[in-house]
Order: sequence, then C-alpha cells, then structure tokens
Amino acid sequence: MSNIKITDSHSKSASSRAEEYTCPMPEIAKLIGGKWKLIILQILIFHGTKRFNELRRMINGITQTMLTNQLRALESDGLITRKIYPEVPPRVEYTATQRALDLEEMFQAMHTWWEKHAR
Repeated sequence: MSNIKITDSHSKSASSRAEEYTCPMPEIAKLIGGKWKLIILQILIFHGTKRFNELRRMINGITQTMLTNQLRALESDGLITRKIYPEVPPRVEYTATQRALDLEEMFQAMHTWWEKHAR
C-alpha cells in the first residue's frame, strides 16, 4: 500500500502536523485494474455464472491466453471461483464471489457517471 501524507487544513497551528494514512487505491488497482478484469467482473456480476467459451465470445478482442491469465488472477485474488466438472471434455464454470458481488454499486456508479458525461 502507498503512504500519502495529508495535512489537517482545520488546524489553527501554523506548524500543523502532517497525518499519514495508507491509501488503498494501489491495492484496488491490482485487484480489478485493467481493461479485461473489469469486463470479466461486470459479466459475472450482472449475468451470472459463465463457461470459458461463453466469456470469450462475450469479450470482444480478448485472446484465449489473456482470458486464461485474467481468470487465474481473479481467482487467486478471491473475486471469482472456478468449478470443474468431471466430464469429457471437462466443463469449467466461473462465478463471481461475494467479494466481487460487493462491487456492484461501484459498477452502477461508473454507469451513472458515464451516462452523465458521455457525449
């Protein structure tokens, strides 16, 4: 996490002490940052469980390798779960975890912001 210094602007003292706090933004960016992770999460949060090839068809321009890498990262970070069915060929489904579902308001806020500022 990054440390960001802020100054208490309400202090009457000319030598006001800088307060230090930890900004979570770099950690958040690691978890959900980037074009593909946000799109994958948006699909799984709002459209439910999907198989690998369904996701690939829904995400224009993503390669199989990139989708695999992004899904692994999201799973590693606890934002999605992967369920493998013992079939031939194996069926694999991806689902948003509660941790990811808790991002729904953020996605709604981004949508509202887009509608307000899109030209």
